Amino acid sequence: MRKSSLVCAALALGAGQAVAADPTGDWVVADKSAIIRVAPCGEALCGTVAWTAKPGVDENNPDPRKRGNSIVGTRILIGMKPAANRWEGSIYNPENGKIYSGNITLRQPDVLRVEGCLLVFCGGENWTRR
Repeated sequence: MRKSSLVCAALALGAGQAVAADPTGDWVVADKSAIIRVAPCGEALCGTVAWTAKPGVDENNPDPRKRGNSIVGTRILIGMKPAANRWEGSIYNPENGKIYSGNITLRQPDVLRVEGCLLVFCGGENWTRR
């Protein structure tokens, strides 16, 4: 009986940590110019621009048909899937219209590290939970 109580307690603690490590929600980018909403999309997570300080369009999109679309609603975190202590997928940069391999890592409950990589060179920034 005692073993099963310990197992249940360990599972409950583990479940609490998994919920605390959930990167879904609204995140303010480092320069505070946008809010990105991270939410499930299929079996992965995606991040969509939910708000920007300065209205604009996705003028650098490689698809000419999308260049007139509002930047709000543009998906920038694409297909982020769990991998060890982070999520890996792709990151769309609307400033140059390019897609990079990338990852997101929950550093603290209210700090999300977002990194994009080109070959072996990676860079990133911390976002804060709204």
